[in-house]
Amino acid sequence: MLAAVDSLVAALWGWLHLRTLLLGAVVFLFFADFLKRRRPKNYPPGPWRIPFLGNFFYLDFEKTDLAIKRHVKKYGNLVGLYFVDIPSVLVTGLPLIKEVLTHTDHDFMNRPLPPIRERVFGNNGLIMSSGHTWKEQRRFALTTLRNFGLGKKTIEERIQEEAHHLAEVIAEEKGQPFNPHFKINNAVSNVICSIIFGERFDYQDAEFQELLRLLDEANRLEASLLCQMYNFFPRIMEFLPGPHQTLFRDWDELKSFVSRVIENHKRDWNPDEPKDFIDAYLKEMAQHPDKTTSSFDEGNLILSTLDLFLAGTETTSTTLRWGLLYMALYPEVQEKVHAEIDRVVGRVHHPCLTNRESMPYTNAVVHEVLRMGNIVPLNVPREVSVDTALGGYHLPKGTMVMTNLTALHRDPTEWATPDTFNPEHFLENGQFKKRESFLPFSLGKRACLGEQLARSELFIFFTSLLQKFTFKPPKNEKLSLKVRMSLTHAPESYNICAIPRA
Repeated sequence: MLAAVDSLVAALWGWLHLRTLLLGAVVFLFFADFLKRRRPKNYPPGPWRIPFLGNFFYLDFEKTDLAIKRHVKKYGNLVGLYFVDIPSVLVTGLPLIKEVLTHTDHDFMNRPLPPIRERVFGNNGLIMSSGHTWKEQRRFALTTLRNFGLGKKTIEERIQEEAHHLAEVIAEEKGQPFNPHFKINNAVSNVICSIIFGERFDYQDAEFQELLRLLDEANRLEASLLCQMYNFFPRIMEFLPGPHQTLFRDWDELKSFVSRVIENHKRDWNPDEPKDFIDAYLKEMAQHPDKTTSSFDEGNLILSTLDLFLAGTETTSTTLRWGLLYMALYPEVQEKVHAEIDRVVGRVHHPCLTNRESMPYTNAVVHEVLRMGNIVPLNVPREVSVDTALGGYHLPKGTMVMTNLTALHRDPTEWATPDTFNPEHFLENGQFKKRESFLPFSLGKRACLGEQLARSELFIFFTSLLQKFTFKPPKNEKLSLKVRMSLTHAPESYNICAIPRA
């Protein structure tokens, strides 16, 4: 009996001792993390961070805009945040945003590389690269895009042709409800595809439709909670199933497609007559055989091509989807656009860029769609390359910087009705008015390199569609402005009716 009691006491003591050790270990780890991640001296104020997770859960994934608004109201135009061990700063207000985006000392030129992006892109391509690689790739891309028509009549004619194809495909719906998502994606993507691949793809092409689906799925998945958890605990998540594994498979398939196109180009490649971006890049690779001093290699070719494909498809097509949605919800605005198109362009001629100056109302509507659509709410993040100062605060090297375009585009001191769709924001005495607090394409040397192409596409596609159709909600259905969680601020999937104009 005594032995049994002794055994029970020993077991109880062992269990309590183990719990004490575990509790002590947890307390120690939390304390060590607190000491390790203490805010640097004179760092911007922000919410209290949770050990190991930082401020991750302070940003409500369902209502991110509202959570950010609360933090700005409480802490000011510079909010210090931590995502696990990554110091981050949210920058609000035009003066500070301009300082970040156009900083003369290049302190804010780099891109942060969270684990997902590092695995998919590394320091390669056009969007996620930094330093020498980014400078070389961007300079080459800008020159090549210009050589293949960017800013010239030839690219305008390609957009007009694709707008005609899109109108024909939509007309086949005969005014019945349909989802415009992938029709618009296909049309917009064909413009950039004609430059990078040297061809356009039919709206019934099964392989290309699958590529558009993969691109859309990758954008949606990367913004999900579980994929973001990979950014915080990559070594653990690497071995777990989940949407992050689907995300990696999607990107691998997209890379494989581009690799196959490159191999096809190599078979009939003539360096003296480059037909598209890939041909021009192969020529550049041949002229820079030393890979120790040049970033021109096949890996960068694949990722730069993917970047152009992604950027040239996703943002413009998403904006156009917002545009059709707003037209259906604001029929009085649509009527004014129709009247201006009929007066300036008519019903027979293709809309062209020279019409834009004579169509201030339509131009204002396109800009208001960009403002309200708010496609990239916090811009593409930057990273501080050296210890620096901003707004009187110290930012250590490696700090991630997010510029709050949402607050800029909804600032009540800048916009008469900041939360309401109102083209008058871009009009003054009936003429189009530029606004300084309007930066949908960012600013400075890392601004969207396809801005000119995107602006041309938005005007011609939008005007061409409104020339041909009146967009209405399906009967007995109510359209919503609800946002779908994605890397871009996209509308939830919707059906719409395109009624041919007599």
